[in-house]
Amino acid sequence: MTVPSPSRTRTGLRWVPVLLAVAVLGALAWVALTIGNPFPPRTVVMATGPKGSGFDDFGARYRQILQRSGVDLRLVETAGSAENLTKLRDPRAGVSVAFIENGLTNQDESPDLVSLGAITIEPLWLFFRRQESGTPAQRWVGKRISIEPEGSGTRVLARRLLALNGIDETTVQLLGLTPEQSAEALLRGTIDGAIMLTAWQSSVVQKLLVAEGIVLEGYPRADAYVALFPYLNKVVLPTGVADLARNIPPADVPLLAVEASLVVREDIHPGLQYLLLEAAAEIHGGPQVFHRAGRFPAAEAIDLPLSQQARAFYKSGRPFVYRYLPFWMAGPAERLMILLIPLFTVVFPLVHFVPAFYAWMIQRRIFGLYGELKVLETELEKVHPGEPAHDLILGLDKLARRASRLRVPLGYAQRLFILKSHIALAQQEAEKRRGVSDREQRAEARAAQ
Repeated sequence: MTVPSPSRTRTGLRWVPVLLAVAVLGALAWVALTIGNPFPPRTVVMATGPKGSGFDDFGARYRQILQRSGVDLRLVETAGSAENLTKLRDPRAGVSVAFIENGLTNQDESPDLVSLGAITIEPLWLFFRRQESGTPAQRWVGKRISIEPEGSGTRVLARRLLALNGIDETTVQLLGLTPEQSAEALLRGTIDGAIMLTAWQSSVVQKLLVAEGIVLEGYPRADAYVALFPYLNKVVLPTGVADLARNIPPADVPLLAVEASLVVREDIHPGLQYLLLEAAAEIHGGPQVFHRAGRFPAAEAIDLPLSQQARAFYKSGRPFVYRYLPFWMAGPAERLMILLIPLFTVVFPLVHFVPAFYAWMIQRRIFGLYGELKVLETELEKVHPGEPAHDLILGLDKLARRASRLRVPLGYAQRLFILKSHIALAQQEAEKRRGVSDREQRAEARAAQ
C-alpha cells in the first residue's frame, strides 16, 4: 500500500513559521524603535576652550561638519580642559562632548566618561618679551606671568612644572588671563610672559610667533620633564617654520607637549560617536608641524578607556549601516540587526522544524490508532470460530468512533481513510465470527429440545 508523501502538508504549513517570524520581527522592530534611545538627538553640546585657543577653532570646524548631517552642535566657551572635565562629569550641565588634555583625570575619577581617541598634540608655549639667561627660578623672579584662568589645563600643568623649579606666587606674579588677553597684554608690555597650552594652528600662537619683541622660550631639560611626567611629550619646533623669510624661530626650539583627546559621556548615542569620529578624521587627519599625516585621530586611551564605538571605528571604520543608510535611520537599523542576528540562528531552524514536528504529531495520532488496531486484530486471530468476541467488537467500535472524530490536514486524509477501512474490515471479521457463534448456539439449543 502506497503511503502519500507529506510534502503537500509541509507546503500547507509554511504559514505557521512565516507568521511566527513576522510576529517576532514585529516585536523586535517595536523594541528597537521604542525602547531606550534609538534615534540620535538633533542637538549636542560641546565644551571647547577660551576664545582664540585651538579648542575654540576646532569646535567651530566640528559644528560645520555635524551640520551636514542635521546635527546642531552647540559650543560652550570655557576656561579650558579642567572646566571641560568638570562640566562633562556633571550630567546636569548638559555637556556631552569636550576636548580634554591628558594628565587631568583617570577612569576611577571619571567612570562615566569614555574617550574617542587622541586628536592632536598641544605644546606648552612660553612667550616672553625678552630672553634672559639662567634657570627659570632666576629669570622669572618678580615677573608678571599669565598661566590662564582657573579651569584651564594650562594652569594645572604650569603649576606642576613651576613647583618643580621652586617657583610659586611668592616669587612671581601669576595672572589668569585668557590666551587672547595674554597676547594683547604681551604686545602692550603690561605682562612679562605668558604660558599657554594650545595647538600649533591656534590664532594666538600664530600671532605671537611672528610678533616683534616677543620671544618663544624652549625647554632645554625637556627629557627630564618627560621622565617625571609620562603623559608629557617632547617636540621640536623647527628653525624658520613660523616665517622662513625672517627665519622665525632662529633655531630649533624644544617644547613640552601633551596629547588632547575627544571625550564624551558614556551614554551619548552611538550614532553621534561615529559622526564625531568621522569629523575628527577630517579635521585632524592631515599633517601638522608636530606630526605626520594620519597620526590623528588615534586609538590611544591614556587617561580614559576608548568607547566601544571608537574601538570598532579604529579597527574597521564605520559599521555597514552607517555607510549606506541616512544618519537618522542607521541607529535604529543597527539596533534591529543586533537583535536579529542571534534570532536568525533560532528562527531559521524553526522554519524547518515546525512543519516536521507538526507532521510527526499528526502521524503519531494515526499510527497510535494503527497500533491499537493491530492489538485488536491479534486478539481477533486468537478467537476460534464459535467463540464469543463481544469485547473485541466493542473495542473495534470505540476505535472506529475515535478515528471518525480525528481531524487531520488534507495531506493525511488518505492515511486516515485507509485506517478507517482497516477498522471496518476488522469489524466485519469480528461480526462474521460472532455470526458463526450465534448459529452454533441456536443449533445447540435446537438439539437440546
